[in-house]
Amino acid sequence: MSVGVNSGNPRALALDILLRCEAAGQYANLALDSALKRESAMTGVDKALCTALFYSVIEHRITLDHIVDGRSSIPPSAIERRVRMLLRMGLAQLLYFDRIPDHAAIHETVELTPKRSKGFVNAILRGFCRDGKAMNCPNAEIEPMRYLSVRYSVPEALAEAFVKGYGFTRAESILTAFERTPDVTVRVNTLRRSREAFVKEFGGTPTDIAPNGVRFPDAGRIADALAAGDCFVQDEASQICVEALGAQPDERILDLCAAPGSKSFGAALSMKSTGEVASFDLHENKISLIRRGAALLGLDNLTANAADARQADPEVLGLFDRVLADVPCSGYGVLAKKPDIRYKNFADAAGLPPVQAAILESGAKCVRDGGILVYSTCTLLPAENEEQVTEFLKRHPEFRLEPFTVGGLSSDGMLTLAPDTHGTDGFFIAKLRKG
Repeated sequence: MSVGVNSGNPRALALDILLRCEAAGQYANLALDSALKRESAMTGVDKALCTALFYSVIEHRITLDHIVDGRSSIPPSAIERRVRMLLRMGLAQLLYFDRIPDHAAIHETVELTPKRSKGFVNAILRGFCRDGKAMNCPNAEIEPMRYLSVRYSVPEALAEAFVKGYGFTRAESILTAFERTPDVTVRVNTLRRSREAFVKEFGGTPTDIAPNGVRFPDAGRIADALAAGDCFVQDEASQICVEALGAQPDERILDLCAAPGSKSFGAALSMKSTGEVASFDLHENKISLIRRGAALLGLDNLTANAADARQADPEVLGLFDRVLADVPCSGYGVLAKKPDIRYKNFADAAGLPPVQAAILESGAKCVRDGGILVYSTCTLLPAENEEQVTEFLKRHPEFRLEPFTVGGLSSDGMLTLAPDTHGTDGFFIAKLRKG
């Protein structure tokens, strides 16, 4: 049995992964999963602590750095990278971990600190506790964007975009909702059992809007159900999108940007595994994931192939009853599940609308007369959502908004789901009819 370099110490392992992610720009989830797999000697409890601490530091980095910089007795730029990361970890435990006593959080952090910096780290952490763990956020009335940035650990550019789109009060409400620990939501494989039967067997709470979803506090109790294909992970917002698409038995459905496949799977289930669901994705390596998922779920009506969604295949123009364009987006609706997204270069989002518009144009060419085109994103930025659809409709008078209702939730054709109002990921859906 091999033992990891951190000898089973969850805090040491979290420190190591955090430093490597910061230096190399690795994807947080991939770096963590890889490191935990190598730690064969570490207990499940310790792996859980490592995971929670790792993501807490990532999620709250701006807040934690604000506290460190405000309490440092030396210039912030002079704090060693390793020492700063340890301070983030110590403060995260003091602020966000109810079950870890303050003295234990401080002691364990100082133990990992290089000898020359132990006094410095100890002084900051103890002083923070002594002063009532005050964040000392900027004044919201004087510096509203900086306040949102520090309080909710988002870059000021993202805070400004939310305020521009929703106003200050609503923006803060959305950011507050992103701080909640998200449930694991699954879509029941209704080819095998009803949602009611699934809940009776596995427990969980039925979703409020989506008719076939079930929520769990974690995935532990449904690991067997997931492995057997009795359900698959899909947020309620994504399930609502599939319901809005409205796939019917024996229809032809096109999913242009299908990976990892959950929307294709949901459409195929709505069709009771009849008709055809053609799933495409740009990346060849993701196609096998879709195929394996479909096989596990017993979906015989789904095919998956690699293709560029921006370029419609001349052989399929006008052939599909319904087309789903769930386009690449900034992802600013899933900050609760992917906290590292908030630190992407915000300027990169400006390059997405042209790609989204090209995919929407491609999808429009594939819809038959009278058919349905659904455009969706997992972001809350209007430039990628309402503005994109409004411009498309100006170019295409042959399309119009199509009202839809899902689980008592009605829309005139465009719907923004948000964590503070719907308890889902931030998500945008537009349903359009051709002709």
